[in-house]
Amino acid sequence: MAAYIDTEDQYNISAAKYAATIHEVRKAANDKKISRLPNTNELFQSPFGNPGLGIALEYERMGNVPVSANLQTQADNYQVEFEHLGITLGTVIHNVNLRDQTTPDFIQFIRQTLLERKVIFFRNQHLDEDEQVEFGKRFGSLDAFPFGKPGLNPFILEISHGKNSPGTENSWHTDVTWMEKPSLGSIAQCTKVPPAGGDTLFSDSHACYLGLPDKLKQRISTLWGVNDYRIFIANKSIFTDELIESIKSEIPFGVNHPLVRTHPETKKNALYIHGGFLRHDSLYDDRTNTPLEESESRAIVAALSTQHARPEYTCRFQWKEGSIAFWDNRAVQHYAASDYYPHRRVLRRVTVSGDRPFHDFTAT
Repeated sequence: MAAYIDTEDQYNISAAKYAATIHEVRKAANDKKISRLPNTNELFQSPFGNPGLGIALEYERMGNVPVSANLQTQADNYQVEFEHLGITLGTVIHNVNLRDQTTPDFIQFIRQTLLERKVIFFRNQHLDEDEQVEFGKRFGSLDAFPFGKPGLNPFILEISHGKNSPGTENSWHTDVTWMEKPSLGSIAQCTKVPPAGGDTLFSDSHACYLGLPDKLKQRISTLWGVNDYRIFIANKSIFTDELIESIKSEIPFGVNHPLVRTHPETKKNALYIHGGFLRHDSLYDDRTNTPLEESESRAIVAALSTQHARPEYTCRFQWKEGSIAFWDNRAVQHYAASDYYPHRRVLRRVTVSGDRPFHDFTAT
């Protein structure tokens, strides 16, 4: 110690002494804990929830590998390369031409990669509108989007922002929870990229759920809430009462979904919430149909709304022209960084139809 610290520097002398002492005390306590062969939960024990725990548990459930051995074998056989962006989510699939590689077996390979990695990406595709729609249809029927600019093909949504239209998708969300059957997934292609910025971030909803404190997980296990599209029709200077009523007469306004959603294919539970579409005062117990007190409902929504933003749960994708992202709305949330103003960014999105959310209490 004397070789590094001035003998008159009493604070640093004390700090260095206690650093060594405290480290030894903590190490001994940790060694004692480990000697009891704790499970993963004990190692990450925290009354406030721990994003490290959520990631560790999800990765453990994945076999502590980014993809299954079977999927990796398929990738090798197809001579495609995986570039994993996050521990539990996000993979770029290289050496793929989505115009040509359309056999049922290869489409199933893409689907399995989506299920295991939750969001997948492709580079240098440059599909036109009809080609992008046809690619989307290989994974199911498609849903048109009523609250945005359509392309020439009605199943295309154009998401365009620039000098006169700053980005508005910069909040954590999963798409179209105002629908009775929200989408399985979204497929977006970048057609105009800003010189810098404009990335999209994705967050693992399965890991987010696993990382919640046990008490909160138990509390929300039977809770549902009402979702609607009020934010799209709120501007009364644009939407007349007649138009609003016409929309509501054909598109249900207010649908019920659980806060914990079981993935219909992987059978894993996920945190399922869209803070913009969910009515924050609408939570109720689905077993008894009993509404929560408004203060508790809002407090739970506030607590859950922060969960996806923790960096441990996320991966980040940098767009280039011709890049495609395909995300599973049942397994992730996303956030479009609006840091490129006044430059222009344009995406084209198609939406694959989904099913009605449910919570299976036997799932984990």
